[in-house]
Amino acid sequence: MEHSDLDARFAFASRLIEEAGALALGYFQRLGSLTVTSKGPQDMASEADLNTEILIKDRIAAAFPEDAFLGEETGRTEVAATARGIWVVDPIDGTQPFVSGMPGWCVSIAFVFDGIAELGFVFSPAQNELFVGRRGGGATLNGQPIAVRPNARITDGLVGLGYNNKIPAADFLPLVSALLDQGATFYRNGSGALMLCYVGCGRLLGYVEQRINSWDCLGALAVIEAAGGTVSDFLADEGMWTGHALAAGAPEVFPTLAALVGVIAKPYAVRPE
Repeated sequence: MEHSDLDARFAFASRLIEEAGALALGYFQRLGSLTVTSKGPQDMASEADLNTEILIKDRIAAAFPEDAFLGEETGRTEVAATARGIWVVDPIDGTQPFVSGMPGWCVSIAFVFDGIAELGFVFSPAQNELFVGRRGGGATLNGQPIAVRPNARITDGLVGLGYNNKIPAADFLPLVSALLDQGATFYRNGSGALMLCYVGCGRLLGYVEQRINSWDCLGALAVIEAAGGTVSDFLADEGMWTGHALAAGAPEVFPTLAALVGVIAKPYAVRPE
C-alpha cells in the first residue's frame, strides 16, 4: 500500500473516530432511555453499540469499498478473510461501564493491512481523550506525543489485567497470583482498549489477558507499538478471527508479562519503501 493510501485512511479515520464518539456520547448522556440487552453474564449490548458500529461501517464502505470490515456487533464482511486491508472496530469497548454510567469506555478503530496493524484510534468521549497511533509515525494523546514508561520495572507501577467470562475462574486466579508474586499490582476499568492505551502513555506498565478479541485490542496495540512498547504476536494462529492471549508493555517488563500468559513478542515489521 502506498503512503498516500495510508495517509488518506489516516485522515479519514481521524474524522470518523470523533464522529462515532460523538454519537456514542449522546447515547451515554441519555442512558435512562437506552435499550440494553444481555448477550450473557457480564456481556451487555445496547442500541448505542449497534448504531455506532453501523455508522462506522457505512462510512468506511462509502469511502473505501475495497477494504473489508470486522466489527463486534455486525461481524465481518464476506471478503474479510481474503482482503489485504481490513478495518477492525469495537463501537463501545467497555459496555458494562457504559450502561452503568461510568466513563471507562471507548470507541476503537484499527486498520490492518497484510496482517499488520498500521493505524489505531481509541477515543474516550466521556473523558475527552483521543489516542492515535500510526506504525512508524509515533503515538499521540489529544495531539501530544506519548510514550511507554521508560526504564520500567514490574514493581514500579500498575499492570492492566483483562478478564472475560469465557475464562474459568480456576484458570484466571492463578494468573492474578503469579502477577502478585512478581511484586506487581493490577488495575481494571472494564475496557481492555483503554487500559492498553494507558500502557501507551505510561500510566500503566503493561497489560495481560488470557484471551481477548481482535476488536477489543488492535487499535490500542497500534498505539502501544507507535509509542515504543512491545506487544505479543496477537494476529498469529488466526488471532484476528478467534482471539488470542495478549501481553503488552514497556520493553523492560514485557518478558515477565509474556511469560505469565505464554505468548511471544511480535516482530516489528519493516515494509520495503
